[in-house]
Amino acid sequence: MIRVFENADLSGRNSFHVAQRAARLIEFDKASELPEIFGQHAPERWTVLSGGNNILFTRDYDGTLLTPCGNNIEISSDDGENVIVGVEAGVEWDDLVEWAVGRGLWGIENLSLIPGKVGAAPVQNIGAYGAEAKDAIRSVTMYFPEQNNFITLAAEHCAFGYRESVFKHSLKGRVIITSVEMRLNRTPKPNLGYGDVVREVEARGGATLRNIRDAICSIRRSKLPDPAVTGNAGSFFKNPVVEIAVAERLQAEYPGMPMYPVAESGKVKLASGWLIDKAGLKGYREGNVGVHDRQALVLINTGGATGGEVIEFAHMVQRRVMEKFGIEIDTEVNIL
Repeated sequence: MIRVFENADLSGRNSFHVAQRAARLIEFDKASELPEIFGQHAPERWTVLSGGNNILFTRDYDGTLLTPCGNNIEISSDDGENVIVGVEAGVEWDDLVEWAVGRGLWGIENLSLIPGKVGAAPVQNIGAYGAEAKDAIRSVTMYFPEQNNFITLAAEHCAFGYRESVFKHSLKGRVIITSVEMRLNRTPKPNLGYGDVVREVEARGGATLRNIRDAICSIRRSKLPDPAVTGNAGSFFKNPVVEIAVAERLQAEYPGMPMYPVAESGKVKLASGWLIDKAGLKGYREGNVGVHDRQALVLINTGGATGGEVIEFAHMVQRRVMEKFGIEIDTEVNIL
C-alpha cells in the first residue's frame, strides 16, 4: 500500500527530534510499488528517509521523502551451515539481529542494538565492536528510477569501507534500496576483540550467541542515550584514520590514547570520542545542544534545538579537536 502525506511533520520521524517538515512524504509497503510512485506521483526531488536515525534536518525539505515499510525476513537457502536470508529494507535492524540470534545464526550479533532500518545498513556500512555490516551482506537490491528497473549489486561491488559505500557516492540520490541479502552461519565465531565485551560476556558465563548479544546490548545501554528519550543520532562523528607516525607522535604526548588497526597499510584509527573528551567537551552544553556525558561521540538535543543549532555546535567540537590535536574529525550523520 502507498500512503502519501503532504506537508509532513518530521519531528517524530528523526531521532534528533528536530521539528522540520517535508513537502511530501510517501510510505510504501512493497518494492513493486516504486514504479507506480515514480509514474503517478513523479517526484522530481527526492531522498530516502528510512528510520531517521542517522540524519539531521537543518531546514524543511522541499521535495519528496520515500519511506520503505516492508518488514519481511525470509530464508532463501540453507545448506546446514550457511544460511542466506533476504530482508526487506523496512525491517528494524535490531529486530533482524534478534531474529538471527534466536535461530542460532552467527554473523551480526556484535551489531546488536544499533538503531535504524536494514535498508540503511549498507549505505553507512554500520559497524560496532569489531564487526561491520559488510561482513554479512551478500548483495543489495535497489530500484533505479532513471531506468525504471530493479538491480541487484553483489557485496564486492558495493565499495564498502569504514562507514562508506557506493551508496554514499556514485549511487547517492539515484537508487532506493529495497532489500538486503545476508549470509549467516551456524558455526560459532565469537568476535571478542574489545575488552569490555570480553568482560561482559565472561560475566554471563561465556561466549554463546545469546550472551554476546546481551552483553553488547548492556554495554550500549550503559553508554548511549535512548533516542526515544533524548534526541540524538548515535555517533555523530567518524573515528579518524591517520598515518601511524601521526598516531605515534600523539600517543607519546598522550600515553593513554587508544588506537586501532585498519586494513589500510601504514594507517591506524583513532577514537573521536576520546579526542572530544580530552578536548574538555564531554558533557559540555550550549543552549539545547550538548555532548553526551557518558559517550563523547554522541551529540544530544536536550529539547527544542534546531538542526542549525546542532550543526553549529558540531562545528565547534571539530574546531576544538583540531586546535588541541591537529586532527580533523568528519561527521558521520547525513545532514540535509
